[in-house]
Amino acid sequence: MTETTARLQPAATTGRRAGRATSPGVVLMVVLIGQIMAIVDVNIVNVAVPAIHASLHTSGSGLQLIVAGYTIAYAVLLITGARLGDILGHRRMYLAGIGLFTLASLGCGLAPSAGALVALRFLQGAGAAAMIPQVLSLIQRTYTAPGPRARAMTLYATVISGGAVLGQVLGGLLVSANIFGSSWRPVFLVNVPVGLLVLACWRLLPAQGQRDRKRSLDLPGLAVLTPAVLAFVLPLVLGQPLGWPAWGWALLAASLLLFGLLGLVEHRVARRGGQPILPRSLLGLPGMVAGLGGLFAAMAVFGGWLFGLALELQDGLGESPLRAGLTFVPCGVAFALVSLNWRRLPARYHDGLAMTGFVLNGVGLLWSGLLLRSGDAPGPWLYVALAVAGGGMAGAFGSLMTRVLSRVPVALAADASGVVVTVNQLGIVVGIATFGTLYLNLAGRLPAAAASAARAVGGVHGPTEFAVSSAHAYLAVSAALAALALGGVVLALLHVRAGQAQGAQAQEAHGQEAHGQVARQ
Repeated sequence: MTETTARLQPAATTGRRAGRATSPGVVLMVVLIGQIMAIVDVNIVNVAVPAIHASLHTSGSGLQLIVAGYTIAYAVLLITGARLGDILGHRRMYLAGIGLFTLASLGCGLAPSAGALVALRFLQGAGAAAMIPQVLSLIQRTYTAPGPRARAMTLYATVISGGAVLGQVLGGLLVSANIFGSSWRPVFLVNVPVGLLVLACWRLLPAQGQRDRKRSLDLPGLAVLTPAVLAFVLPLVLGQPLGWPAWGWALLAASLLLFGLLGLVEHRVARRGGQPILPRSLLGLPGMVAGLGGLFAAMAVFGGWLFGLALELQDGLGESPLRAGLTFVPCGVAFALVSLNWRRLPARYHDGLAMTGFVLNGVGLLWSGLLLRSGDAPGPWLYVALAVAGGGMAGAFGSLMTRVLSRVPVALAADASGVVVTVNQLGIVVGIATFGTLYLNLAGRLPAAAASAARAVGGVHGPTEFAVSSAHAYLAVSAALAALALGGVVLALLHVRAGQAQGAQAQEAHGQEAHGQVARQ
């Protein structure tokens, strides 16, 4: 979920374009198409994972890299993409990102090997990092009045919340259709005509307005952050299938040193008058670190759950990709409904919503694990459990995100949005790597596609050995995810209390100032 709150000037309109200004609704449609492409691509691959495994004979670690590689590149380059939009122009960067994303999608759809697919998924993520930060900037420049802008933002939020469901369902539909025997490849190729359509509409986007000349890239910070993230994630992804070699532990230790070095580098960048990726003035705000930790926990739960359940449904239960995709619909619908309506609750309930959401999310996930623990079809109660998990996730994530961003001063708003989105994406990466590794380690070797298909049509009576081990693995994963959700409760509570303490101090200071004015009178 990408948000860039920038202080923007209205787009400058040339004389040639002044007489035929583009409808704001058309601009909104064009930029939201790019937004939904990126959101869908995070989720559409989950359903295609078993088919990719069977087609390319990919290892478990390779599957994790195929899913997480996109998000790794997206997360690491996102802040840089946002700043390049300020420097080079939002329309220019949006179109460049769309072009790279479309080209990489074509390559993914034609990839001859797992290695090529992993590399192209990283390239896709780089395209998304260039494209997505510009979406909200272009919306803000198009909708300047408060009312229309609020309605545009509501549609923007709906697209984000609905993208996860659409990705699962569309992925299942395309893989099940097996168009011309192409199996999983259309989940990437579907982006090509859509991307070309967006590029053809480039003249409809607002021209570049006044650029922010004060913005600059933090190249030293990026040079340290990138290897730090890779050194942390790669051992988590590759450690299990390779037997946890010594170099993996060495990389994990190196990642801790690099993250420590990042703090020193960022301090030095700020001291020299630069604009660090992680400004201390932002992280020093009351409750900010706890709030970011809560968002990280929420997204780690989300990423680990999507990866584990997709494999359990198709490889463990033998469901078709379409049916597996449709299983996520109740969760997505609940997430969308709660995301769009939680603000309607009385304000007195907002402080406790994040904690309640984390609890419900953990309950729903643990419930789903218990329903699947036997290796047999769980029945309709699984949909209820997933709806509870999705609604809880929306309550926790939506309210916590709003609280974190609403307490940021205007001067730090753009940096805060970039940091928050980066934390979210890193949470997804770590969730896939950590909980995906846990699932694969406990479930054992993934079965061939034929074995899963046999169970789906009733060729094998009762749960197979892998079905049982997969069910137990998913139960362990769901229990671990529920425990992390409880950790999210603690972090959200710390964040809320810090905000309440800050508000109480502000009220006390205001009261003392008012009392002083009365005394002087």
